[in-house]
Amino acid sequence: MRLAGTTALITGASGGIGRAIARALAARRVRVLLAGRDRAALSALAEEVGGRIITADLGERDGVIEMMKQAGPVDIVVANAGVFAPALVTHHPLDVIDTCLDVNLRAPMVMARLAAEEMIAAGRGHIVFMSSVGGTVPIARAALYNATKYGLRGFAHAVRADLAPYGVGVSVICPSVIRDAGMITRSPVRPPAWVPARVWSRSPEQVAQAVCRAVRHDIAEIMVAPWPIRFVAGLSGLSPALAVRLQRLVGADRIAHGVADGLVRRGTSTL
Repeated sequence: MRLAGTTALITGASGGIGRAIARALAARRVRVLLAGRDRAALSALAEEVGGRIITADLGERDGVIEMMKQAGPVDIVVANAGVFAPALVTHHPLDVIDTCLDVNLRAPMVMARLAAEEMIAAGRGHIVFMSSVGGTVPIARAALYNATKYGLRGFAHAVRADLAPYGVGVSVICPSVIRDAGMITRSPVRPPAWVPARVWSRSPEQVAQAVCRAVRHDIAEIMVAPWPIRFVAGLSGLSPALAVRLQRLVGADRIAHGVADGLVRRGTSTL
């Protein structure tokens, strides 16, 4: 799908990945609609990229519908917004479960439902779902996040099959740990200093480039991750239990526990 001259709605646009996506699309002459909760951050980004802001709380069910109404017809939807609630499953308050399900899974589903109707009528369009490597590999202390990202990934591929005959593309992006964005910026625990960043992480700009490439070439799925993580993801497709054992062997589970416990202690268990 040709990007220049199209209109894109980006949720979670006030975060690091959302900002990078907005900049990458705007650089390709896409009109960007920036949705999120932080109006000040959205306003600054809108001034930079020439976009329009839509303040929306995707944790509120009516908020999703209102956002889509304000956006109007769009050519591209990037369902990027998400929350991460690290904890042992027995420690999740019920309202946190509801929030994660609403923001990570229900909101993208509703967005797809509403956008696809207009895209089918137009005979063109593209929907991008931001899943995660957590949608392919079980991660310690992230059962709730895993559930929503696995679910979103499955939904995306099924919707892709449904919409292909109508000329509407669907892609799913699966980032690994993203430096300078998301939970890693709030976590007191990181990989050892002697491990190069390129080995354990990717940048927001690399995710943004993947989004542009997915829309331009109608790619079903792109994993934005270093090769060791891609290897574990492939292994998980064959044997989730083996992937979990490998994470324990290399100490990845200890890092995951440390990240979760550290965020909880800081009072930022839901991001």
